[in-house]
Amino acid sequence: MKKNKSLINFWAGIFIFCFYLSFFSCSNAASFNIPEKLTYDLTWAGIKAGTASLEVKNDGEKIKIISTARSVPLISVFYTVDDRVESILLKNTSLPFPGQPVNYKIKTREGRHRKDKEVVFDPNNRWATYIDHLNNEKKEYAVPEIIFDPISSFYYLRTLRLEVGEPVYLTIFDSKKVWNVEVQVLRRETLILPIGTFNTIVVKPLMKSEGIFYRKGDIFIWLTDDAKRIPVKMQTKVSVGSITATLVQGTY
Repeated sequence: MKKNKSLINFWAGIFIFCFYLSFFSCSNAASFNIPEKLTYDLTWAGIKAGTASLEVKNDGEKIKIISTARSVPLISVFYTVDDRVESILLKNTSLPFPGQPVNYKIKTREGRHRKDKEVVFDPNNRWATYIDHLNNEKKEYAVPEIIFDPISSFYYLRTLRLEVGEPVYLTIFDSKKVWNVEVQVLRRETLILPIGTFNTIVVKPLMKSEGIFYRKGDIFIWLTDDAKRIPVKMQTKVSVGSITATLVQGTY
């Protein structure tokens, strides 16, 4: 049971862990497309245990980012996973990024565990209101004027110039705190996947916040080494081996 749980929690966390951005750390070098949708298989020891998706789309004057993770029927018999994370950004052409986060929601079902949390950002007053809907908790926290939630920070990372050996320092509001975390840019690597061969750049975040990503092993992300910075593979080690998320389909 621990094996299945570690495998499925990997994907939930890979979107939440993440990329804690400093808005002024690097100049822009790349640009992802809107709309974009990426679909992944989650595997452990070569066995498919779940599917996941990342999607960004226009929604009027806003941008919506959605990630989902679901266990396959065989795994769901023992440990059901049905997760959804959503970030809404207000379009802002004055920023070196398409939008500014105004609302972040995470709703997860993982076995018997449930989460239903939300963060409402007020960038003008530099406040973030944290809401735990299950535990009736609501608190306000001071944040910088430029701040990201975990999932929108991932998209901003994709717009940065990444050079091997030059770390990126990232800022995010997560787990009721503002975090600044280093993302190491490790190497360039050619990656052969069923959907094609990709030149990639490999990054490794040095995590500090918990999010919902409870693991001790390092996390590695393979981004295409081009203007789009598509995340084609993500991997982490757990006590029973490696968990891998592999891109299987995409509109980008």
